[in-house]
Amino acid sequence: MSARAPRIEFAVGAFLLLALASLLVLAIASTNGSFGFGGSTYEVTARFSNLGPLRPNAPVKIGGVAIGKVARIGLDPVKLDSVVTLAIDSRYDDLPADTSAAILTSGLLGESYVGLKPGGDPDPLKDGDEIFLTQSSVDIIELVGKYMFSGGADNAGGNADAPAAGEAPAGDNADDALPDYLK
Repeated sequence: MSARAPRIEFAVGAFLLLALASLLVLAIASTNGSFGFGGSTYEVTARFSNLGPLRPNAPVKIGGVAIGKVARIGLDPVKLDSVVTLAIDSRYDDLPADTSAAILTSGLLGESYVGLKPGGDPDPLKDGDEIFLTQSSVDIIELVGKYMFSGGADNAGGNADAPAAGEAPAGDNADDALPDYLK
């Protein structure tokens, strides 16, 4: 063995330790773990009647840009509404107080997220405020089920004896029911 062998072994060992530390930081950062590198946030709440598949750590977006995450999800024991706490990056501390929130989905089967639409109020949202304008999650499976089992377009809930759209009612004065511009 030459005198260079211990130096090479030390360099390889140091490189491996650095690589493992980098992988650890990457693993923590990719799982949304707070490692101290992120900036400060402020929290606002929003009430929804149906969350759908929304989960903690889901992104909060404006126009497709992530500005925060869902910090907590709870249930109001009095109103029985779902209360979602949003942790928004403090760089976006000028969101108007009349901002609206909706639970949306990326694509047909993608992740759920909270989409914010800023309003026009000059007063900004502050830490601890509540977003009052909310839209709950739309359950695609429920909509498809209602469409399939109600007969779809064939059974739109109309009266079978009533004339179809664009058809004049039966009777002696069928022309009287039409507006003047259609006679």
